[in-house]
Amino acid sequence: MFEIGNSLREARLRQGLEIPRIEAETKIRGKYLRALEEEQFEVLPGETYVKGFLRTYADFLGLDGQLYLDEYNSRFAAAEEVSLAQSAASPRRRQRRVESNFVVVALAGIVAVTVLVVVGLAGLGSDSDDNGTPLVDTSGPPTTGASSAGTTTTGEEQAAEGAPARARLVLTAVRGECFLQVRAGGVNGRLLYEGTVEQGQTQRFLKYRRLWLDLDDPGNLNVKLNGRRVQDFPTQSAVVLVTANGVRTLSTGS
Repeated sequence: MFEIGNSLREARLRQGLEIPRIEAETKIRGKYLRALEEEQFEVLPGETYVKGFLRTYADFLGLDGQLYLDEYNSRFAAAEEVSLAQSAASPRRRQRRVESNFVVVALAGIVAVTVLVVVGLAGLGSDSDDNGTPLVDTSGPPTTGASSAGTTTTGEEQAAEGAPARARLVLTAVRGECFLQVRAGGVNGRLLYEGTVEQGQTQRFLKYRRLWLDLDDPGNLNVKLNGRRVQDFPTQSAVVLVTANGVRTLSTGS
Protein backbone atom coordinates (compact mmCIF):
# COMPACT_ATOMS: atom_id res chain seq x y z
CA MET A 1 0.00 0.00 0.00
CA PHE A 2 1.27 3.48 -0.83
CA GLU A 3 -0.10 7.01 -0.85
CA ILE A 4 -1.34 7.75 -4.35
CA GLY A 5 -1.31 11.54 -4.08
CA ASN A 6 2.09 11.95 -2.42
CA SER A 7 3.69 9.53 -4.87
CA LEU A 8 2.37 11.48 -7.87
CA ARG A 9 3.46 14.82 -6.40
CA GLU A 10 6.97 13.57 -5.56
CA ALA A 11 7.41 12.14 -9.06
CA ARG A 12 6.35 15.45 -10.59
CA LEU A 13 8.66 17.52 -8.39
CA ARG A 14 11.61 15.21 -9.03
CA GLN A 15 11.24 15.92 -12.73
CA GLY A 16 10.79 19.66 -12.20
CA LEU A 17 7.39 19.68 -13.87
CA GLU A 18 4.73 22.31 -13.25
CA ILE A 19 0.98 21.72 -13.31
CA PRO A 20 0.30 24.07 -16.29
CA ARG A 21 2.73 22.15 -18.50
CA ILE A 22 1.21 18.78 -17.55
CA GLU A 23 -2.26 20.20 -18.14
CA ALA A 24 -1.28 21.30 -21.64
CA GLU A 25 0.26 17.94 -22.57
CA THR A 26 -2.26 15.57 -20.97
CA LYS A 27 -5.36 17.73 -21.60
CA ILE A 28 -6.34 17.12 -17.96
CA ARG A 29 -7.43 20.31 -16.21
CA GLY A 30 -5.10 21.61 -13.52
CA LYS A 31 -7.70 21.42 -10.76
CA TYR A 32 -8.14 17.70 -11.44
CA LEU A 33 -4.38 17.07 -11.39
CA ARG A 34 -4.18 18.79 -8.00
CA ALA A 35 -7.17 16.79 -6.78
CA LEU A 36 -5.35 13.56 -7.68
CA GLU A 37 -2.24 14.69 -5.80
CA GLU A 38 -4.36 15.56 -2.75
CA GLU A 39 -6.53 12.41 -3.09
CA GLN A 40 -9.65 14.59 -3.26
CA PHE A 41 -11.32 12.23 -5.70
CA GLU A 42 -14.79 13.64 -5.00
CA VAL A 43 -13.79 16.79 -6.92
CA LEU A 44 -13.62 14.83 -10.18
CA PRO A 45 -16.88 14.32 -12.09
CA GLY A 46 -17.25 10.58 -11.53
CA GLU A 47 -15.29 7.40 -10.85
CA THR A 48 -14.69 6.80 -14.58
CA TYR A 49 -12.88 10.15 -14.78
CA VAL A 50 -10.85 9.36 -11.64
CA LYS A 51 -9.56 6.08 -13.08
CA GLY A 52 -8.85 7.48 -16.53
CA PHE A 53 -7.08 10.61 -15.26
CA LEU A 54 -5.12 8.63 -12.66
CA ARG A 55 -3.76 6.19 -15.22
CA THR A 56 -2.93 8.97 -17.70
CA TYR A 57 -1.19 11.14 -15.08
CA ALA A 58 0.86 8.25 -13.70
CA ASP A 59 1.93 7.12 -17.17
CA PHE A 60 2.91 10.69 -18.08
CA LEU A 61 5.18 10.83 -15.04
CA GLY A 62 6.83 7.57 -16.09
CA LEU A 63 5.08 5.54 -13.40
CA ASP A 64 3.10 2.32 -13.72
CA GLY A 65 -0.44 3.57 -14.38
CA GLN A 66 -1.99 0.14 -13.80
CA LEU A 67 -0.32 -0.08 -10.38
CA TYR A 68 -1.91 3.22 -9.34
CA LEU A 69 -5.28 2.13 -10.72
CA ASP A 70 -5.11 -1.13 -8.74
CA GLU A 71 -4.23 0.80 -5.57
CA TYR A 72 -7.21 3.14 -6.09
CA ASN A 73 -9.56 0.19 -6.67
CA SER A 74 -8.37 -1.62 -3.54
CA ARG A 75 -8.63 1.42 -1.25
CA PHE A 76 -11.56 3.41 -2.59
CA ALA A 77 -13.64 1.51 -5.13
CA ALA A 78 -13.77 -1.60 -2.91
CA ALA A 79 -15.00 0.44 0.05
CA GLU A 80 -17.80 1.92 -2.07
CA GLU A 81 -18.86 -1.56 -3.26
CA VAL A 82 -19.05 -2.86 0.33
CA SER A 83 -21.19 0.12 1.34
CA LEU A 84 -23.54 -0.47 -1.58
CA ALA A 85 -23.82 -4.18 -0.74
CA GLN A 86 -24.69 -3.41 2.88
CA SER A 87 -27.33 -0.87 1.89
CA ALA A 88 -28.83 -3.38 -0.57
CA ALA A 89 -29.04 -6.10 2.10
CA SER A 90 -31.00 -3.93 4.51
CA PRO A 91 -34.11 -3.48 2.29
CA ARG A 92 -34.26 -7.25 1.78
CA ARG A 93 -34.38 -7.82 5.54
CA ARG A 94 -37.08 -5.17 5.88
CA GLN A 95 -39.02 -6.79 3.05
CA ARG A 96 -39.08 -10.14 4.89
CA ARG A 97 -40.46 -8.45 8.00
CA VAL A 98 -43.12 -6.65 5.95
CA GLU A 99 -44.18 -9.87 4.25
CA SER A 100 -44.42 -11.71 7.57
CA ASN A 101 -46.73 -9.03 8.98
CA PHE A 102 -48.83 -8.55 5.87
CA VAL A 103 -51.66 -10.86 6.95
CA VAL A 104 -51.91 -9.21 10.38
CA VAL A 105 -52.06 -5.74 8.83
CA ALA A 106 -54.71 -6.83 6.34
CA LEU A 107 -56.90 -8.28 9.10
CA ALA A 108 -56.50 -5.13 11.16
CA GLY A 109 -57.58 -3.05 8.16
CA ILE A 110 -60.73 -5.14 7.67
CA VAL A 111 -61.64 -4.74 11.34
CA ALA A 112 -61.09 -0.97 11.14
CA VAL A 113 -63.34 -0.64 8.07
CA THR A 114 -66.05 -2.68 9.76
CA VAL A 115 -65.96 -0.46 12.85
CA LEU A 116 -66.24 2.69 10.71
CA VAL A 117 -69.29 1.28 8.90
CA VAL A 118 -70.98 0.40 12.17
CA VAL A 119 -70.29 3.86 13.59
CA GLY A 120 -71.69 5.52 10.48
CA LEU A 121 -74.89 3.46 10.63
CA ALA A 122 -75.29 4.37 14.29
CA GLY A 123 -75.53 8.06 13.39
CA LEU A 124 -72.10 9.01 14.70
CA GLY A 125 -70.78 10.19 11.35
CA SER A 126 -70.95 13.88 12.24
CA ASP A 127 -67.55 13.72 13.92
CA SER A 128 -66.13 12.08 10.84
CA ASP A 129 -67.36 14.97 8.73
CA ASP A 130 -65.66 17.46 11.01
CA ASN A 131 -62.43 15.51 10.96
CA GLY A 132 -62.54 15.35 7.19
CA THR A 133 -62.57 19.09 6.62
CA PRO A 134 -58.76 19.51 6.87
CA LEU A 135 -58.53 17.62 3.59
CA VAL A 136 -59.76 20.81 1.92
CA ASP A 137 -57.46 23.82 2.01
CA THR A 138 -59.47 26.60 3.67
CA SER A 139 -56.55 28.96 4.05
CA GLY A 140 -57.19 30.59 0.67
CA PRO A 141 -55.28 30.32 -2.61
CA PRO A 142 -51.49 29.97 -2.40
CA THR A 143 -49.52 33.17 -2.83
CA THR A 144 -45.91 34.04 -3.44
CA GLY A 145 -43.94 34.53 -0.23
CA ALA A 146 -40.71 33.82 1.62
CA SER A 147 -39.94 30.53 3.32
CA SER A 148 -38.56 30.26 6.85
CA ALA A 149 -35.07 29.87 5.37
CA GLY A 150 -35.35 33.26 3.69
CA THR A 151 -35.69 31.95 0.13
CA THR A 152 -38.55 32.94 -2.16
CA THR A 153 -41.17 30.29 -2.99
CA THR A 154 -43.95 30.41 -5.58
CA GLY A 155 -47.62 29.74 -4.93
CA GLU A 156 -47.39 26.57 -6.99
CA GLU A 157 -44.64 25.22 -4.72
CA GLN A 158 -46.56 26.13 -1.58
CA ALA A 159 -49.59 24.31 -2.97
CA ALA A 160 -47.49 21.16 -3.38
CA GLU A 161 -47.56 20.39 0.34
CA GLY A 162 -44.59 18.34 1.50
CA ALA A 163 -42.71 18.73 -1.79
CA PRO A 164 -38.90 19.09 -1.36
CA ALA A 165 -37.48 22.57 -1.85
CA ARG A 166 -36.01 23.24 -5.29
CA ALA A 167 -32.82 25.14 -5.97
CA ARG A 168 -33.88 27.53 -8.73
CA LEU A 169 -30.53 28.68 -10.08
CA VAL A 170 -30.02 31.37 -12.75
CA LEU A 171 -26.52 32.08 -14.10
CA THR A 172 -25.88 35.12 -16.31
CA ALA A 173 -22.46 35.90 -17.84
CA VAL A 174 -22.13 39.69 -17.48
CA ARG A 175 -18.37 40.31 -17.22
CA GLY A 176 -17.09 37.73 -19.69
CA GLU A 177 -17.50 34.08 -20.61
CA CYS A 178 -17.55 31.17 -18.16
CA PHE A 179 -17.08 27.46 -18.82
CA LEU A 180 -19.21 25.29 -16.55
CA GLN A 181 -20.36 21.75 -16.02
CA VAL A 182 -23.64 21.17 -14.15
CA ARG A 183 -24.88 17.85 -12.75
CA ALA A 184 -28.08 16.98 -10.92
CA GLY A 185 -27.69 15.76 -7.34
CA GLY A 186 -23.91 15.50 -7.06
CA VAL A 187 -20.61 14.69 -8.70
CA ASN A 188 -21.93 11.40 -10.12
CA GLY A 189 -25.35 12.80 -11.09
CA ARG A 190 -26.89 13.24 -14.52
CA LEU A 191 -25.09 15.77 -16.71
CA LEU A 192 -27.41 18.73 -17.28
CA TYR A 193 -25.07 21.13 -19.06
CA GLU A 194 -21.45 21.37 -20.15
CA GLY A 195 -20.13 24.26 -22.18
CA THR A 196 -19.22 27.95 -22.24
CA VAL A 197 -21.75 30.59 -21.30
CA GLU A 198 -20.86 33.59 -23.48
CA GLN A 199 -21.12 37.13 -22.18
CA GLY A 200 -24.77 38.20 -22.18
CA GLN A 201 -26.09 34.62 -22.13
CA THR A 202 -28.09 33.02 -19.30
CA GLN A 203 -28.45 29.41 -18.16
CA ARG A 204 -31.34 28.38 -15.87
CA PHE A 205 -31.71 25.25 -13.71
CA LEU A 206 -35.10 25.41 -11.98
CA LYS A 207 -36.36 21.94 -11.03
CA TYR A 208 -33.63 20.22 -9.03
CA ARG A 209 -33.07 19.87 -5.29
CA ARG A 210 -29.26 19.74 -5.55
CA LEU A 211 -26.89 20.95 -8.27
CA TRP A 212 -23.16 20.19 -8.59
CA LEU A 213 -21.24 22.83 -10.56
CA ASP A 214 -17.66 22.92 -11.86
CA LEU A 215 -16.84 26.47 -13.00
CA ASP A 216 -13.77 27.98 -14.65
CA ASP A 217 -14.44 31.74 -14.37
CA PRO A 218 -17.32 32.18 -11.91
CA GLY A 219 -16.30 35.79 -11.27
CA ASN A 220 -17.82 36.64 -14.66
CA LEU A 221 -21.28 35.48 -13.54
CA ASN A 222 -24.22 37.08 -11.82
CA VAL A 223 -25.86 34.32 -9.78
CA LYS A 224 -29.42 34.21 -8.47
CA LEU A 225 -30.76 31.45 -6.23
CA ASN A 226 -34.52 31.31 -5.68
CA GLY A 227 -34.84 34.86 -6.98
CA ARG A 228 -32.13 36.34 -4.76
CA ARG A 229 -28.66 37.50 -5.74
CA VAL A 230 -25.88 35.28 -4.33
CA GLN A 231 -23.31 37.65 -2.84
CA ASP A 232 -20.52 35.24 -1.77
CA PHE A 233 -20.24 33.18 -4.97
CA PRO A 234 -16.62 32.15 -5.78
CA THR A 235 -14.63 34.44 -8.06
CA GLN A 236 -12.00 31.89 -9.15
CA SER A 237 -12.26 28.37 -10.57
CA ALA A 238 -14.28 26.27 -8.15
CA VAL A 239 -16.51 23.28 -7.58
CA VAL A 240 -19.71 24.19 -5.71
CA LEU A 241 -22.84 22.47 -4.43
CA VAL A 242 -26.13 24.36 -4.66
CA THR A 243 -29.32 23.62 -2.70
CA ALA A 244 -32.37 25.71 -1.87
CA ASN A 245 -30.60 26.69 1.37
CA GLY A 246 -27.57 28.21 -0.34
CA VAL A 247 -24.24 27.63 -2.07
CA ARG A 248 -21.35 25.61 -0.58
CA THR A 249 -17.86 25.70 -2.13
CA LEU A 250 -16.30 22.21 -2.28
CA SER A 251 -12.93 23.21 -3.75
CA THR A 252 -11.14 26.05 -5.49
CA GLY A 253 -8.12 26.24 -7.74
CA SER A 254 -6.91 27.09 -11.19
